[in-house]
Amino acid sequence: MQNDTQLLSDTLVSKSLSAADYVPTLDAMLARTLERIDLKKQQGLRTPDELWIVDHNDVYTLGQAGKEEHILQRTDTPIIKTDRGGQVTWHGHGQLVLYWLFDLDSLKWSVRNLVSHAEQAIEDIINDCLRSSPSNSDNISAHARRDAPGVYLYADTTATDGSTATNDNSLDNKVMLGKMASLGFKIKHGFSYHGIAINLNCDLSSFNAINPCGYAGMQMLRLSDFVAMQTDSEQTEPEAQSKQKMSDSFSYETVTQKLIDNIAKRHAGLIELRAIAPK
Repeated sequence: MQNDTQLLSDTLVSKSLSAADYVPTLDAMLARTLERIDLKKQQGLRTPDELWIVDHNDVYTLGQAGKEEHILQRTDTPIIKTDRGGQVTWHGHGQLVLYWLFDLDSLKWSVRNLVSHAEQAIEDIINDCLRSSPSNSDNISAHARRDAPGVYLYADTTATDGSTATNDNSLDNKVMLGKMASLGFKIKHGFSYHGIAINLNCDLSSFNAINPCGYAGMQMLRLSDFVAMQTDSEQTEPEAQSKQKMSDSFSYETVTQKLIDNIAKRHAGLIELRAIAPK
């Protein structure tokens, strides 16, 4: 497991973990959170918040109140009971996982603020990719739902004439295609950990063994089915050969950086929350 840490601001650092097993990552995340809680309580110190960017080895995780009945088939992939919110989900290569180790009290964020910032950051990046991709039809957009945490893709049924759909919070006249991103946080003494998972170019077949997030029949989606994403071979091609391909496509790394930048701006107060759509 490789570890790379970068300073994003005076109060936020990022930490990248590749080929990470789930249990050691969870143990490290919890230990760091407990350490920060103790430093604040005992010494009044505000430690920098941390954003962990994780490429997990294959694993199913079951939330604190997760029901075993949502595991439909036992496979060779380990199933780990964890302390986040939510039901069962899958993590693995090609999926972007970001853990938010944030001091919510110092940020003056409520838990609802945290969830909304996470969902809206994902919306921003997915919609930016959709708008920027020449291969995508104009009527598809990403939205959060009040009744089910996460970010979903919708097709606008009114944009059948080739016109660009409006990217507002209303889901009227939109048909849900499926779910692209999941959320599950844990809050301890005003500190958050766990976070979000976005399907970029992963193999979605692993979701067939579960009811994703506890929803039977939920269609899971990945970004690479809606915008052009570079394959590993394209990213290692000589520059002259891959230049055109890269100009028309996104890489796992570029999408990750877009999301990190968006979250960092929200953490710094530079991006305000949009109004939350009604149920």
